[in-house]
Amino acid sequence: MSLNTAHAFNGAGVVLYNGERILLFTEDVRLALSNSSVPAFKGEKKGKIYLTSHRIIFMNTDQRNALQSFSIPFTCMRDVGLEQPVFGSNHIKGKVVAEPHGNWVGTAKFQLYFYSGGAIDFGQAMMKAGQLALKNRAPPAAAPQISQQNIFQAPPPAYGLVCGDPNYGWLPYSAFPSAPPASGVYMTDAPPPYPGMMPAPPMYTPPGTAGSQQMPTAYYDPNQPNTVYAAATAPPEYDEDLYSKKRV
Repeated sequence: MSLNTAHAFNGAGVVLYNGERILLFTEDVRLALSNSSVPAFKGEKKGKIYLTSHRIIFMNTDQRNALQSFSIPFTCMRDVGLEQPVFGSNHIKGKVVAEPHGNWVGTAKFQLYFYSGGAIDFGQAMMKAGQLALKNRAPPAAAPQISQQNIFQAPPPAYGLVCGDPNYGWLPYSAFPSAPPASGVYMTDAPPPYPGMMPAPPMYTPPGTAGSQQMPTAYYDPNQPNTVYAAATAPPEYDEDLYSKKRV
């Protein structure tokens, strides 16, 4: 899990790894973190959240806050569960472990509150995506250092091609029909340092460079909000015991 490594241009957009794909997006989310040794974690944060093929990314709407972005790879999550208290809001909770070069060290507890609803739907999709990713285990790797010089606008094919795949029908687009604005999604040329839902994410080279090609894998078409598009390869089976699904 890393602090302030997943945003570009002072919070103007989210930064994905080369081969990473956005699956769900929603706003009006609150993030609470508990680790007294990390000053940036103090206080509840308001923002938006992305579920991708490799992690979840929280983006703070307050650009003056010390925490601008917070990335939690599936491999760094522990004891994840869905809470449905009698009094209070449904939320997702769990523990996170810092990843190398993640701008903090140790562990922390997290809670995600969805004040416009959808906590259970998002949490179930997040846990299934994590279970798929953990089938593609890989040796631990440090997150690459990302600068404003090695990022570029995410390619238009990520939003416009038509190539449906029913294998991704489990994503709850009826609860989360919105897509992030294309102008606020960036990509780095570095591949993900941890496994994702697909065994080997395809790489994308920006137009005008050697080896440039179109992106053939999962993406979201905002014109068809109830559908996710992906390559024809089916995702691997998943292990339901890797994450807790207990509801309280």
